[in-house]
Amino acid sequence: MYKILIADDEQKIREVLREYAEFEGHEVTEAVDGMQAIELVKSNEFDIIIMDIMMPRLDGFSACKEIRKFSRTPVLMLSARTEEYDKLFGFEIGADDYVVKPFSPKEVLARINAIIKRNQVQDVQNDILSFEGLEINFTARDVKIDNEKVNLTPKEYDLLFYLVRNKNIALSRNKLLEAVWGYDFFGDDRTIDTHIKMLRNNLGDYRKFIVTLRGMGYKFEV
Repeated sequence: MYKILIADDEQKIREVLREYAEFEGHEVTEAVDGMQAIELVKSNEFDIIIMDIMMPRLDGFSACKEIRKFSRTPVLMLSARTEEYDKLFGFEIGADDYVVKPFSPKEVLARINAIIKRNQVQDVQNDILSFEGLEINFTARDVKIDNEKVNLTPKEYDLLFYLVRNKNIALSRNKLLEAVWGYDFFGDDRTIDTHIKMLRNNLGDYRKFIVTLRGMGYKFEV
């Protein structure tokens, strides 16, 4: 099951794509313009975004460009325009594919499957991330600071990996408790704060990437 965001100001198009996607077992969220799409991507995790180009308030090109500043979520652009320039510009700003209206919903679903599978392969290949002198190897479960391995507790690894996987996204303490400790955990906010403090101590100068959001939680900001 994929989590799909459909951003299009035409209700009929959203309805048709939702119907086909939900029939395939996917979960669909809708946005009516580029501004709403950006806000939804900031606060939710999606497997793919279907983005119309011509929308009110903020067009699809501008929304895609803004989303690329904080998210690698694949974007499939929709447009009634067939000019080659539009397609090339879409790819330049980070779109993964481009479909011209009118389109077959079945074709859109097929492209979604292809895009997500392609990105899953890339994610495996790019399972080592670096932020200045901080290197995180998800597969090997290793963390290095300036090429020196750092030993963390299991929960510190889990917490750091989750923060990094969701970099630049604000995460509440409850969200972190649910994701890292599980729904059955009976701790409180102090559990998160204590582990964040220990994690920061272990990261040394690179503790700067873990930002406190007063009254809410934390985020890994780069």
